[in-house]
Amino acid sequence: MSSQKGAASRTRGQKYQNTTVFKNDKYGASPQVKKANAKVHDGVCQRCKDILEWKVKYSKYKSLTQPRKCVKCLQKTVKDAYHIMCRTCALQLQLCAKCGKNEEVVIPLDKKEEEEVEEEEPKGNRRRKKRGANQTDEEDEFDDLDDYGEMDSDCDSEETEK
Repeated sequence: MSSQKGAASRTRGQKYQNTTVFKNDKYGASPQVKKANAKVHDGVCQRCKDILEWKVKYSKYKSLTQPRKCVKCLQKTVKDAYHIMCRTCALQLQLCAKCGKNEEVVIPLDKKEEEEVEEEEPKGNRRRKKRGANQTDEEDEFDDLDDYGEMDSDCDSEETEK
């Protein structure tokens, strides 16, 4: 037997081998499977990332239904399955959010959070930024005018230099 005490290794190969690869969405993907397949595992070390990807690949990944308690701040802010720390604590302490060890994080959390902050900006700010980038020379002249329709002194000196 392969599990016999003291046996160093098996002498023969694997008896049964699969002929086709397991597919977690073979018979149509459920919304949970689609969500799990699309999930990006960020803020974790390479080992934890591999574990989470294995769970997704073989339909063992179960997402959280309610937030869990963070082991550092003791708030119910952990929203990712199998994680023990919330995103903010993991980012501040530079630890793996799943195992809590001081390992090198594969995909950092801060990149994703910066993108979320940019998406949350009000629409008015985006328009102002676009308008500022596309402004023409005529609009620049109107911006240089003060309240009485006269040119600012800074603009007069620039025009004389040209």
